[in-house]
Amino acid sequence: MSTREASDANEPIIQSREDLIAPMIGGEKPEADWRIGTEHEKFVYHQSDKHAPSYDEEGGIRDILLSLQEFGWEPIEENGKVIAMSGADGTVSLEPAGQLELSGAPLANLHETCAETGRHLNQVKQIGERCGVGFIGLGMWPDKTREELPIMPKGRYEIMMRHMPKVGALGLDMMLRTCTIQVNLDYSSEADMVKKFRVGLALQPLATALFANSPFTECKPNGYLSYRSHIWSDTDPHRTGMLPFVFEDGFGYERWTDYMLDVPMYFVFRDGKYIDAAGLSFRDFMEGKLSVLPGERPTASDWWDHLSTAFPEVRLKSFLEMRGADGGPWSRICALPAFWVGLLYDQSALDAAWNLVRDWSMEERERLRNEVPRFGLATKLPGGGTMQDLGRDVLKIAHQGLAARGRLNASGDNETGYLETLDEIVSTGKVPAQRLLDAYHGEWNGDVSRVYKYAF
Repeated sequence: MSTREASDANEPIIQSREDLIAPMIGGEKPEADWRIGTEHEKFVYHQSDKHAPSYDEEGGIRDILLSLQEFGWEPIEENGKVIAMSGADGTVSLEPAGQLELSGAPLANLHETCAETGRHLNQVKQIGERCGVGFIGLGMWPDKTREELPIMPKGRYEIMMRHMPKVGALGLDMMLRTCTIQVNLDYSSEADMVKKFRVGLALQPLATALFANSPFTECKPNGYLSYRSHIWSDTDPHRTGMLPFVFEDGFGYERWTDYMLDVPMYFVFRDGKYIDAAGLSFRDFMEGKLSVLPGERPTASDWWDHLSTAFPEVRLKSFLEMRGADGGPWSRICALPAFWVGLLYDQSALDAAWNLVRDWSMEERERLRNEVPRFGLATKLPGGGTMQDLGRDVLKIAHQGLAARGRLNASGDNETGYLETLDEIVSTGKVPAQRLLDAYHGEWNGDVSRVYKYAF
């Protein structure tokens, strides 16, 4: 989630609807300037007894963050507490229960992305050895209850945790017990954004299937392959889902702005603190009628904060965020941006991908979204076939898109190699969660703690 550093009392207020649309227009870039931003979260556990370390304990989350200074990272504080680290590779921040996230820098190609990921994991592993902690890539804690998990000292999380139980049954699980991989991508124009948004949204269930990696809850199989994805179906209907309006005629920046104005607020950031505005209306804020800040009107930073509080499968800010994948190991961290860059950053690939999904009805898209968390690649497609069949077709397109980009590393290799782990998943039809379940029912003899052997 976003990390806010300061508020500017002199920042101009939003004067018009054009000011609300400005961030999306400002995100437009020529193709030569398109970049790849990859975000990935991981669970932190103590090597001695596998507990999730608290913020303050020795060798805990604060110490891990501060130890990154030896690699050139600089602290970001909130109310005197370090909540993130800033550096050349982006931002390392903490999620609500201490999940550690790298929000990577915008990079030109996948070789740079994978090198950035490798640097980060190497740094935290070195720190982890000294602090007695390990890191694991999964979509959900396999063995922890909510009550066993610590809470991190960020004001926005406190507000969200109070609000979540009012709007859904699983919102606290989303905050405390899940991890994800996300990819942020650029667009050249409103029309380009619309097509990428539609392709990304329609194919998000396929990404969820390929990366499904959360089959356990509190030491037992939970009946899902991606329970993390299922959690989003009962988190907050006002700010999640498949967004039918994206596929309607006329969708663009204006319609996205209308959607965001209808998303209830969480907070306003003033003087270094978060003010609880959960459930209030940004439209009222625009009119100076926000009850917690009477007479004040929002700034551009307030709007940017608000844009970060909607959680659909694809999200628009000044770039597009692909949000459907469970957390996973190094190879799959690299594979997710490869998947989406291959489909969305080459025009022929983008057109071919859209042709695969353009005729699905909204009801069919919703069904895929709802069934994939349980059935993965076995999910039935509209018109016949399975998600595995779609995966073969889509990965072929992604390979062609990456080859057409022609971004080579020092050895002369293009970016298609980063898709190999997904090729293997589609070839076998067995997603990561199914391999974990096979181990649980086989060599692990029902002992979920054996999952920690997959730690980074």
